[in-house]
Amino acid sequence: MNEPNLNIVLFQPEIPQNTGNIGRTCVLVNANLHLIKPLGFNIEEKKVRRAGLDYWPYLNYEIHESFEDFLSKYPKARIFLATTKGSKYYSEAKYEKGDFIVFGRESSGLPKEIMEKYKETAIKIPMIDTTTRSLNLSNTVSIFAYEALRQMNFPNMK
Repeated sequence: MNEPNLNIVLFQPEIPQNTGNIGRTCVLVNANLHLIKPLGFNIEEKKVRRAGLDYWPYLNYEIHESFEDFLSKYPKARIFLATTKGSKYYSEAKYEKGDFIVFGRESSGLPKEIMEKYKETAIKIPMIDTTTRSLNLSNTVSIFAYEALRQMNFPNMK
């Protein structure tokens, strides 16, 4: 496989179906998937595999023990945080091949410490003001990924 177009990072994902759907998306856009523990499910669960259908064998993924473990493996990573608390819209960021986009837990987002460290690259999707939290995680990953790929002129895609 070619060098990845993107790196999608899920911080402590909780819902196996979201992770399965995101894995399927990663395969089709040539993105690596990074999962940061603890996971809210066993990666071998049928729900994860079913959501990713038969794409899972083609997925390049890594499981990291912690965010610190992830950073130690990728110390020079260009990191964007996908968060409802971002100061810029996702379409304002300037993405490059190999960038890392970090998504928080479905129930609580990203911890304050990570938000503080990367506040300059915290980006969001515009949404109406409502009492609900945000879009579904797998939908959000797709929106961010395709904007980044559009900016890169959809590398190695047809």
